[in-house]
Amino acid sequence: MEKKTANILAVALIVVVVLSFLASLFFRTGARVSTLSPDSIFQSSNRIGVVEIRGIISDTKPIIRDLNEFYKDNSIRAIIVRIDSPGGGVAAAQEIYDTILRIKKKKKVVVSMGTVAASGGYYIACGADRIVAEPGTITGSIGVIMEFFDVGNLLKWAKIKSEVVKSGKFKDTGSPFRGMKPEEKEYLQSVINDVLEQFKTVVSENRHIPMNKLDKIADGRIFAGDQAIKLGLIDKLGGLHTAEELAAKLSGIKGEPRLVYPTQPRKDFYSLLTDSITNVIEEKLSESNAFRLSYMLSMPR
Repeated sequence: MEKKTANILAVALIVVVVLSFLASLFFRTGARVSTLSPDSIFQSSNRIGVVEIRGIISDTKPIIRDLNEFYKDNSIRAIIVRIDSPGGGVAAAQEIYDTILRIKKKKKVVVSMGTVAASGGYYIACGADRIVAEPGTITGSIGVIMEFFDVGNLLKWAKIKSEVVKSGKFKDTGSPFRGMKPEEKEYLQSVINDVLEQFKTVVSENRHIPMNKLDKIADGRIFAGDQAIKLGLIDKLGGLHTAEELAAKLSGIKGEPRLVYPTQPRKDFYSLLTDSITNVIEEKLSESNAFRLSYMLSMPR
């Protein structure tokens, strides 16, 4: 009898622990608390929106949603885009950059760089009115990369043969089942060169750097913040507080500015779980995609 009671108590304890864990997940996904104080209702003219871009840039929907939320909110005087990213997809970076260009026609936009804001992260930053970075921030990496894998020898070792039926000679370019032909490398290099020119044009026009000067540093190399400011890639050294002061000055805010973060919809445990699974699947598919064209800071794998 005592053993049975002990088992029941053990099961009950496990249930309580699991439910507590699930509840913590649920409430952690609730709306973010802004830095607004209770009296901010009467100081709404001092509000600055903060949108964060973290990690590899692929899914632009939440970022653009947050940017548009502050763009439409008349109580938001300026926007700080906080970037801590090594880059990501070309089109994704361009989409966010285009959104910032549209927004800054109405409101001032200041970029605050974190630990790293390179390649696609730097591309996005170029759309802002001003760029702020710490002396040790890693930025730059103006370049484009495509990566491919060749497992042909492994298939031969495993005595597996791949058969391909294609509509044109370049349709399976980048296939992991064989080496790349010289004409295929030449063809892909032309694509890389075209996208690089797009990147350089954005930097040259927004940072007012002549193309002949930019060519000397647009070879994929990275720069620390104190190097970047000397090259004209950023405007000011400092952190988020410096960006806050600059955004307030540019937008004419009088008094202490108030930072506001986007509200996030609550998610139940099922939605959180399915979103996590979807993100993992999308990431793995992206990694295996032969044509993964990226503004990406290359890092050791």
